[in-house]
Amino acid sequence: MARIADEEVERLKREVPLEALVAASGVELRKAGADLVGRCPFHDDREPSLVVSPGKNLWHCLGACQAGGSVIDWVMRSQGVSFRHAVELLREGRAGAQLLGPAPARSTVRRLPSPIESDAGDAEALAQVVGFYHATLLSSPAALGYLRSRRVDDPEAVEAFRLGHADRTLSYRLPTKERKEGAELRGRLGRLGIFRASGHEHFNGCVVVPVWDSTGSVVGLYGRKLDWDPRTGQPAHLYLPGAHRGVWNDQALSGGEVIVCESLIDALSFFCAGFHNVTAAYGTGGFTDEHRAAFEHHRVQRCLIAYDHDDAGDAAAERLAAELMGNGVECLRVVFPWGADANDVAVSSEDAHRELGRYLAEARWTGGAPATVPDVQQKVFGGFGAPRWRAVRAGPFFSSRAACLAGRGRCPRRARRRDGRPSLACPSHTQSPHARFVAGEPDGGLG
Repeated sequence: MARIADEEVERLKREVPLEALVAASGVELRKAGADLVGRCPFHDDREPSLVVSPGKNLWHCLGACQAGGSVIDWVMRSQGVSFRHAVELLREGRAGAQLLGPAPARSTVRRLPSPIESDAGDAEALAQVVGFYHATLLSSPAALGYLRSRRVDDPEAVEAFRLGHADRTLSYRLPTKERKEGAELRGRLGRLGIFRASGHEHFNGCVVVPVWDSTGSVVGLYGRKLDWDPRTGQPAHLYLPGAHRGVWNDQALSGGEVIVCESLIDALSFFCAGFHNVTAAYGTGGFTDEHRAAFEHHRVQRCLIAYDHDDAGDAAAERLAAELMGNGVECLRVVFPWGADANDVAVSSEDAHRELGRYLAEARWTGGAPATVPDVQQKVFGGFGAPRWRAVRAGPFFSSRAACLAGRGRCPRRARRRDGRPSLACPSHTQSPHARFVAGEPDGGLG
């Protein structure tokens, strides 16, 4: 379960006025020096034994119950709720309620409104869950800090993709399972995969990324644990139960050229670095029929496969390239350092845009049908990392690639680096005609 930050707890203890909270519970207080006294509502108090200290924002009963504590303790005892629920009530400013009898041992009535409407359809219920998780993330220092640490905290991305955070507060906001409405609503959310059979939230402790279909309905959720420890044996990545549905950032395919990552966090890394024509598979085996249909629908011509550079990622990238090339799609393999993925590169670099752009520029041409138009517009990264465009001659792909790689032959386009050393091969023989440049060289390295 995601832990409530100590700073947030201390803020509530400090800023919420206990005197007003006690008075809202129906207790009449009168001055007694620096303190206030009244009859304790938690036992049959005939003489005022409740002491409230406004200066310390604490309370204590000197009578039979001997209870006491902070504003959180007051709400827990007066409302019959848990610590976390009390914190939520204080956050929402709904903690004040008059006691009309003995304090409840444990309330079955939620004091906060349910974020999921009881008569909502399945699609609407999932959308409301996404909205609640999104609002939770925006008020969660821990979740926002996690996004910052992974370099995927761009406000445009957070808002556009409705990134969220599940911290178990959804369960506290729903009617309890002891009530008919709560049992029915929790049962339906269980069938949708939001709750497990145990009653716990499936994505508890995760940053949550929703996936929509072409009609705008939420059809998938991906969760990444904030505090994942491999020693626990628990998975770091979670999805809704069942087959993967939807294509994340489907509109990215409309331009004809797309980057495909192995995970949604990697795709978000590219997006936050300024490369918006990116989507993601759902793991090494997660390129689905819906991805295939989207590629066909948008007539994707070129795909840069940016899977992890490890045994599993390389094998999956090879399989995907073979499949796409068989459908006439030109493919390039983006090769990160061994064992790394796109997010690793973004996190470790000072300029994620420039560094990820460099790996895109150096992507290895795998095969397919490169364009043969005489002139193409090509992005070139200047000395300060800002992209600019210039026309270059496309030309045919050389058949003497092996000789060029070995440093033999008379390839007219063999590039030389700024330090005078020859590159491993000329751009014509390492990349497609649409990517013939060496990143960081203003002239594109085309000699």
